[in-house]
Amino acid sequence: MLAGPSGCGKTHLAAAIANERIKQGQPALYKTVPDLLDDLRAGFNPEHGVPYDQTFDIVRNAPLLILDDFGVHSSTPWAQEKLDQLIDYRYSQQLPTVITTGDAVEQFDERLQTRLTDSSLCRLYRLEDKQASSPEYDWAPGLKLQKQMTFNNFDYHRVNLSAEQRANLESAFKRALSFAESPEGWTIFQGVTGCGKTHLATAIVNHRYQQGKPAMFVVVPEFLDHLRSTFSPDSKISYDKLFESVEKTPLLVLDDFGEQAATPWAQEKLYQVINYRYNAMLPTIVTTRCSLDEIESRISSRFGDHKISTPFNINVPDYRGDVSARKKNKPPSRRK
Repeated sequence: MLAGPSGCGKTHLAAAIANERIKQGQPALYKTVPDLLDDLRAGFNPEHGVPYDQTFDIVRNAPLLILDDFGVHSSTPWAQEKLDQLIDYRYSQQLPTVITTGDAVEQFDERLQTRLTDSSLCRLYRLEDKQASSPEYDWAPGLKLQKQMTFNNFDYHRVNLSAEQRANLESAFKRALSFAESPEGWTIFQGVTGCGKTHLATAIVNHRYQQGKPAMFVVVPEFLDHLRSTFSPDSKISYDKLFESVEKTPLLVLDDFGEQAATPWAQEKLYQVINYRYNAMLPTIVTTRCSLDEIESRISSRFGDHKISTPFNINVPDYRGDVSARKKNKPPSRRK
């Protein structure tokens, strides 16, 4: 199994294996998983040249099978059942198989994980692509300001704060730093605009980038706008690809949660992201001005589940109030 983000070279390596075998006069069957499922569905059509049973049998018994883009397919119960049958058969027969995937193996269902992590038969190679073109390894062009937000320039010794407020802000800082060093579970940073929650969430992402680790920062209203734009014929990225990249990224920051338009469509899309990451227990940071009572119950129940999530209220005022105070108290400059 070759696992890694788009562009890391896993498909090239898998195709090279097939080409080398063919060059040696040996059989090899290369299929992208979405194409394979389309071929299987087409086999139920009487007008299709190759019936379903024959297609499935050819793939199932191929001397060498290469399944590219595993996990990109639509995860319908039928598709999942066919892939489970295929993997289970080749596993039990110990038939040579190469699988490429952009997903973490931990995201697959337990039955599939058991087979793909069996060290007596399987080997997993993780490939990484740290190119700036990958949204999981660098900031998008519209988020240049975020590049400057780090733990080093986060000030939790702010003026005009009580001792209790400074302690609260320092605790938030330590929680964010601990998460950045070892991402696990969910943290929900709550607080008013300017309290520092976005800076801390952004610092986590920058810390991961410095370590060459993947992370994705998403401003929720903009994410929904991007999703809508994929329905345009001129869109350069498909809806499924964009949605799944956010849904399945190893570490996700959802910034400004609750600022989006509360349409049924928007609520459903966000619930799908939250529910998937909740079930997969994928590390997630959320920033919001809302209390849990103000968030839709399906989502707030997951935000408030202490088995996986920790809501943290940053109880300090807008940082811009400190800036105004400093300007007000600054002695007037003397002109020569």
